[in-house]
Amino acid sequence: MGARNTGRGPRLRRAVAAAGLGLLLAVAGCGQNSAGGGGESAGGSGESGGGVKVGVILPETDSSARWEGFDKPMLDKALRAEGMDPDIQNAQGDEQKFSTLADGMISSGVKVMIIASISSDGGTAVAQKAKAQGIPVIDYDRLNLGGVSDYYVSFDNEKVGALQGEGLVQGIGDKPGAQVIEIEGAPTDNNATLFYNGQQTVLKPKYESGALKLVQSQKIDKWDNQVGGTTFEQILTGNGGKVDGVVAANDGLAGAIVTVLAKYGLNGKVVVTGQDATADGLAAILRGDQYMTVFKPIEQEAEAAAKLAGALAKGDTAAADGVATQTVEDPKGDRDVKSVLLEPQLITKDSVKKVTDAGYVKASEICNAETQAACGQLGIK
Repeated sequence: MGARNTGRGPRLRRAVAAAGLGLLLAVAGCGQNSAGGGGESAGGSGESGGGVKVGVILPETDSSARWEGFDKPMLDKALRAEGMDPDIQNAQGDEQKFSTLADGMISSGVKVMIIASISSDGGTAVAQKAKAQGIPVIDYDRLNLGGVSDYYVSFDNEKVGALQGEGLVQGIGDKPGAQVIEIEGAPTDNNATLFYNGQQTVLKPKYESGALKLVQSQKIDKWDNQVGGTTFEQILTGNGGKVDGVVAANDGLAGAIVTVLAKYGLNGKVVVTGQDATADGLAAILRGDQYMTVFKPIEQEAEAAAKLAGALAKGDTAAADGVATQTVEDPKGDRDVKSVLLEPQLITKDSVKKVTDAGYVKASEICNAETQAACGQLGIK
């Protein structure tokens, strides 16, 4: 059964000040974007800098290299630049561990918490405990629906999905009735819903007109790449081995899908989307196995979260509001959340160099025997 469109999702209210967001973007520099680290203190915990304590909990490592490779070092660097002493931990996909880590941080006397939750329910429970102790909470990357967090920092996630839809349509071209399989993110992750909603702004009219044919849409619990690959293979074989395009919600799922396509001799013949501009995803694009990804300059997200945390630690809500100049509606909580929403970028083979030029992935990570010719043609070195 195909996934149903659950509606428009939280509406973005661009209430403010392009100038304020422009300033935020201007100050964001370039960082490392590899699983090996980047930033100046990749450990992120256990190194006391004597500043105001801030607790950061990241969700997992299995579905994407971004959390440990990009977010952790970039958050550490940005928070230290704001004079804070960050304790950055990863819950490894375990809701109980997420809660336990939060309890420890609250007990240790953190003045602010930044959480990228596994689920809205788990994130909300942690935020409620923190708030009860007078600790402000920032939802990082994922908004907790029905939550109580003071602020939200992320990318425009419906725009991410729209870019994935545009990339799929662009890659497929004019082939009539092209068959599409959608492999989506976790049903408990509000971002996955936003990605899907954004995709459908582009794809639903194509399905309705018959320009594209939706074979099946399936959400993948916990963004599990292995499950995503297995699910895709079941759908593919059930459709007689026929597919022209695959909406993969991120690069991890895309990689699992490409592995299945290769098994059937279809890799490079099927348009596959992605997200996060990981080294593996970019290399797959250079090989021709993946058509596109979405680049989200994570250092901008980390710096925005750090500026918010720095202001909140001082009790300066006016300064925090000056950073979070947009709002996102939380329909479950019937509230508007003050937000920073950054702009994602569509990356295809011709624009991979943008990511390496920005310093998020090194050329050495994506240029190998299989991709060297493409790197040479594109000037990636």
